[in-house]
Amino acid sequence: MYRWTSFALHLCPKLNFRSTTAATSTRTFVPLPPASSFTLIWLSLLLFTTGRATGACPPRAGHEPLQGVESGINCSWTLERHTRSYNHLEGDVRLRRLYSANKFFLCIDKSGKVDGTRRKNYADSLMEIRSVSVGVVAIKSVSTGLYLAMSKRGTLFGSVKYSPSCKFKERIEENGYNTYASLRWKHGGRQMFVSLNGRGKPRRGHKARRRHPSTHFLPMLPS
Repeated sequence: MYRWTSFALHLCPKLNFRSTTAATSTRTFVPLPPASSFTLIWLSLLLFTTGRATGACPPRAGHEPLQGVESGINCSWTLERHTRSYNHLEGDVRLRRLYSANKFFLCIDKSGKVDGTRRKNYADSLMEIRSVSVGVVAIKSVSTGLYLAMSKRGTLFGSVKYSPSCKFKERIEENGYNTYASLRWKHGGRQMFVSLNGRGKPRRGHKARRRHPSTHFLPMLPS
């Protein structure tokens, strides 16, 4: 009776409890609350039991409840915002032309040769940039179907087959340009970058540095 009374008081603080004193003993009589109060108590118990049993957070207005949350974990809605703010980018595809800070467009011809061109609408310079994981991309020439790849020695070439040598870490630098470093290969523990020199020729990956203009590329929308 004590637990029920405390719970009822917690849910229905306005209930009017009265006590009567008998001649022989003192007893506390709690009048039955109205039917609406019973309904409120029953619904509260049902929601509490259901939430604990399923491990779900109570639904927010206009949202579905979060499922699969273990008991004891804070059901703050910042978790929901965090999940929506950092969606996985795998499978994202962009059509771009990679324009270097040295004013050349990166291109891959049918023979697999990687070069730079100043021709804005050159077919071999249109690239399909696909996110294979967060921050990692694969770059493929749309016209030739060859993937941009880097060898162990840091040489750029066009590969018919997709392989780990075709994966590059894409990073946006402070000047707004992107750099592309080989995910697989390093030279002396240092990253090797995709690079075009002042004549539009590819440089060995280990000869380029992140701050060199030759490694900076601006992904441009095709016109």
